[in-house]
Amino acid sequence: MRIKEGFVLRDVCGEKVVMGEGLKTINFSKMIHFNDTAAYLWNELQGKEFDVNMMAELLCGKYEVGKELALADSQSLADKLIEAGVFEA
Repeated sequence: MRIKEGFVLRDVCGEKVVMGEGLKTINFSKMIHFNDTAAYLWNELQGKEFDVNMMAELLCGKYEVGKELALADSQSLADKLIEAGVFEA
């Protein structure tokens, strides 16, 4: 999968949010708020092809987290962002 073109991570008043830029055809009525971990993954994955295993490996390399938990968290984030139309499979 990959991050769809036109979506960017911004810092808005201290909050990390994903927003669509120049996406006239998308009804983006909500901003997606990210915690520091999700923002880390976004920055590492931007412009790359990736899967949940790669996401989990990044989490394991950065944080003290087991592979199973990292995989579950990565899958959850990926599912939410695919559903929101931010990630394309």
